[in-house]
Amino acid sequence: MVIKVPYVTAATTLFSFGLIFGFGHLRDSFRALLRLLFSSAAAAGSPAGCNPKGYAPICVGKEDFYIRRFFRRVQDCFGRPIASKPDAWFDVVERYSTDSNKTLHRTTKTSKCLNLASFNYLGFAAADEYCTPRVIESLKKYSASTCSSRVDGGNTQLHIELEELVARFVRKPSAILLAMGYATNSAIIPALIGKGGLIISDSLNHNSIVSGARASGATIRVFEHNNPAHLEKLLREQISGGQPRTHRAWKKILVIVEGIYSMEGELCKLPEIISVCKKYKVYTYMDEAHSIGAVGKTGRGVCELLGVDPADVDIMMGTLSKSFGSSGGYIAASKEIIQHLKLTCPSHIYGTSMSPPAVQQVISAMKVILGEDGTDRGAKKIAQIRDNSNFFRSELQKMGFEVLGDNDSPVMPFMVYNPAKMPAFSRECLKQNVAVVPVGFPATPLLLGRIRICISASHSREDLIKGLEVISNVGDLVGIKYLPVEQEETTSVEKPKKL
Repeated sequence: MVIKVPYVTAATTLFSFGLIFGFGHLRDSFRALLRLLFSSAAAAGSPAGCNPKGYAPICVGKEDFYIRRFFRRVQDCFGRPIASKPDAWFDVVERYSTDSNKTLHRTTKTSKCLNLASFNYLGFAAADEYCTPRVIESLKKYSASTCSSRVDGGNTQLHIELEELVARFVRKPSAILLAMGYATNSAIIPALIGKGGLIISDSLNHNSIVSGARASGATIRVFEHNNPAHLEKLLREQISGGQPRTHRAWKKILVIVEGIYSMEGELCKLPEIISVCKKYKVYTYMDEAHSIGAVGKTGRGVCELLGVDPADVDIMMGTLSKSFGSSGGYIAASKEIIQHLKLTCPSHIYGTSMSPPAVQQVISAMKVILGEDGTDRGAKKIAQIRDNSNFFRSELQKMGFEVLGDNDSPVMPFMVYNPAKMPAFSRECLKQNVAVVPVGFPATPLLLGRIRICISASHSREDLIKGLEVISNVGDLVGIKYLPVEQEETTSVEKPKKL
């Protein structure tokens, strides 16, 4: 998806950033001048804090400018402390600042807010009649931590059971668990490919993929977002040209994509990309952090949703911190690949294994999704998140918001563009007890700031309508309805009964 920024919007956004950066540099210049005039104050160090005499400041200049002059102004919109479980509604701790947002102080007050910020797609992060008692029992039996890596004393029966269950769930021969979703990409990719290899990565892949690719030592090329034609062109060029300088054939080629792109809410064009990869005999690696459990008839992700055989995806990655209400990540692939990773991946060999209660949470959640708890609650949750997501997306579009992404995706960003409108929207929503997430540079390009909404199966239709009413009113106040409005008010839609 190519985002076409309206000319006037682009001009006003650039002007806003110009003001922020211009005045920021002006303030830095005056600060430097005052230091020269009052040399005794020079020992106070950099803008980021004091530095011992003779030491170079760690955070100063260009490295620190964006944080000091931009992010600090809006940091109250990020990292808001939560005082409850991340259910459909949660308690947000109120904060205040006495120094223009440089420091934030917590109060003892909380606000009960509609949670449109968490990745609790299927609602398992809250108390669950099947999962919670089993998690508590595992805590009593195994404690909170194994205090060891999997290759030493941290390989419990629960870990083995979950690896087998993950492989069965995603329909791959084998799987490996890691204690952190981010590290699953950043640590696994260097174990799969290295110098002499070629990684072809989607231009909007997550930072964990970018970090893993850079750490691998492989040559990296980027193809246009979700564009199979450009991927094929790039593959043709790279295969014919070979490695830089020597022009030898690449040792291996790995194409990396995401199932649902986390900042766009867009589904991967997986069938077309698989077709290209098969044609050129290259490996595919798919990150299903935001799609596994959340999409597909039985929650098995993008492959199921788009009718792709999981056997056609060589390496399937997913996180356990979203749909399953836990933490950690997994890689599912052939038995040979998984065995190789268990012997070579530093995160598996040296890192402490997943907390046993976290493992039990995923086991229980997956069994509910599969119907192995003896109920149809899992099927209902999957149907609920699909209905909730499509309803919310449709209503946002009718209101005139520029919504990104595809139907069925529980991630739905809408464009804000202007840097002043992002915090204004977030703060005003919080005042009206709706918690949303503003997303800007460096997570997105400078001009493409947005608000990201995440929908859960735990949201009732009344919850969603409440959120839509607030978002519509604040959108009018801030002025971010860039598209024609299809209807005057969302409240004119008859409210359906609670599912």
